[in-house]
Amino acid sequence: MQRPGFWDDPEAAARTSAAHARAQRKLKTFGELESGVADLGELAEMAAEDGEMAAELATELASAERRLAELEEARLFSGEYDSGDAVVSVHAGAGGTDSQDWAEILLRMYLRWAERRGFEVEMKEASPGEEAGLKSATFIARGENAYGLFAAERGVHRLVRISPFDSSGRRHTSFAQVDVGPLVDEGVEVEIDDADLRVDTYRASGAGGQHVNKTDSAVRITHVPTGVVVQCQNERSQAQNKAVAMQLLRSKLIELEERKRAEALARERGEVKEVAWGSQIRSYFLHPDQRVKDHRTGHESGDTQRVLDGDIDDFIRDYLNKTAASSAQ
Repeated sequence: MQRPGFWDDPEAAARTSAAHARAQRKLKTFGELESGVADLGELAEMAAEDGEMAAELATELASAERRLAELEEARLFSGEYDSGDAVVSVHAGAGGTDSQDWAEILLRMYLRWAERRGFEVEMKEASPGEEAGLKSATFIARGENAYGLFAAERGVHRLVRISPFDSSGRRHTSFAQVDVGPLVDEGVEVEIDDADLRVDTYRASGAGGQHVNKTDSAVRITHVPTGVVVQCQNERSQAQNKAVAMQLLRSKLIELEERKRAEALARERGEVKEVAWGSQIRSYFLHPDQRVKDHRTGHESGDTQRVLDGDIDDFIRDYLNKTAASSAQ
């Protein structure tokens, strides 16, 4: 960063600056942890003689544990794109209105979790269901390790409940698919042939203001060889929507390559079932009992409402730890 001409290439300079900032934050956390741990021994001796110091010791110990947890979490992100931003899509599965409602519940869960983590979220597309919920929605999450964290949620999520849309009050099982890709800039090479693209424009549905609702500004791009479809409707013009859709397409194609590499590694380790990208990864039971179970790690929670309100850190951390342990073998 001290070299002459560093800012001649603004995009490359911005990437380097962001990497520098991440490294500085990690070093600061480590320095604070090292200093705090050094003080704990002396504080423990004082607390043994002075009961009033016990509360301060507990506070400092909790602070050290929190910093250690932050560093332990950061250690889990070693992938090429893990530290960057994420493109997250939620799609309703088979099941009509129930699955579309489930997709909207999942979206709300992720938006609340992203807010807790301090991520900046930009909604890029939301297609409402016929009666309720969403057919699909796509957003960008910006923040440190956003892709590394959200990637742990990739897969099929199952909901079991008494359907609010069934007049007979029967139990229904609904599915929704979560796709996650890294948000990459144009400096990352992704081979896309214009001849392989089908570009459609349409009138956006749902909320979005007069401009969105009165013009055919929404853009859908289909990558014919892979069948990958992306769309954007939240920008002010068709050109802007197309530019964002192309960015989303690049993300999806990189995600596809990441899947292939992960599946190849899984086959080598004999763990295909553990990392099958299209498989059911978690079940949310609202009837007859109340619990959420992750099928990859066995982690469970009996507080379904807290989970659906965005408290999913434990599920993600367990999965990341298991994946890291498997990769180290």
